[in-house]
Amino acid sequence: MKKKFKILAITFFILNYFIGNVFVTAIISVLLFFSCISFLINNILVLSLNYPNFYSIFSQYNLDSFIILGIYILGFILPISFVILSPSNTLRFDAEILHKFNVYFIRSCFWAVIFVGLTDFFISFMRVERILPILLNDYFVRALGRSAFVGLYIHVPLILLGFVVALYTRTLGFTWLALIIVAGELLIVISRFVFSYEQSFMGDLVRYWYAALFLFASAYTLYQNGHVRVDVFYASMSTKARGAVNAFGSILLGASTCIVIILIGFDGKQSIINSPIMNFEITQTGTVGMFIKYQMAAFLGIFGISMLIQFISYFFESIADYRNEVGHRDHQTSVIS
Repeated sequence: MKKKFKILAITFFILNYFIGNVFVTAIISVLLFFSCISFLINNILVLSLNYPNFYSIFSQYNLDSFIILGIYILGFILPISFVILSPSNTLRFDAEILHKFNVYFIRSCFWAVIFVGLTDFFISFMRVERILPILLNDYFVRALGRSAFVGLYIHVPLILLGFVVALYTRTLGFTWLALIIVAGELLIVISRFVFSYEQSFMGDLVRYWYAALFLFASAYTLYQNGHVRVDVFYASMSTKARGAVNAFGSILLGASTCIVIILIGFDGKQSIINSPIMNFEITQTGTVGMFIKYQMAAFLGIFGISMLIQFISYFFESIADYRNEVGHRDHQTSVIS
């Protein structure tokens, strides 16, 4: 019994030191962020140039392995250098930087799904109703019937356009996305019961935007503390105690879950995220549906990445609350825009 108490006391001592030491907290948290970036760069090289995975670099002694090893070493050095060279940054400042980056990332994804959804919807409509042969020659008619062509030459430029547009806008657009989902459902109802017309691509568009709405908005909802929380004990805690609970939960429960999603989802060419993206996978409805199923697999990866970034930001903010630093946000007065 005494041994168990000793182990428990040592554990609490280590955790208390961890959340009480700003320097250690900043290094480990930023290191987690940069490690995620290194892994994603490694994943891109695996898919595009057949580079080895991170767990294969020590079993293959060649130039490719050393390049991947260098990427991870760089991902280890950069966060430490960042923390050392910016000692005046407060935890709330670092949290706000990560949050702003995440907001831009999510906003870009929002614009991307708007552009891709509307464009692919009209292409699908013209393909099903055989309007394409009237407007285009045989080469482009056949090309627009292949998901690889549509994904590479239409979807990718539209996604890049979304990231450009996001630089000049400030709204996250979740309210607008919810509105156009309702409009899409209304269109299906009217076309089905008034005009007796319904096609697979109509339902595909609504499911596509639904998935984007719930997976993209999760990180911002975390920032606003809008997720469901059981407040049996939490509501009566002090700000410092809440900061400690949120800090442990952010890393032990939140960030760990996101890491598992990222590691499993992007683990090689046959993983549950990489495989659909590489093959531009579409639904069983074929050419009568939208060519966006592969992107819905990518949404899971976007969810994991955005939530990981937000959990790290939330962790910084929670540590600041634990240390009673100025600038505490009252979540009860926050409103999702």
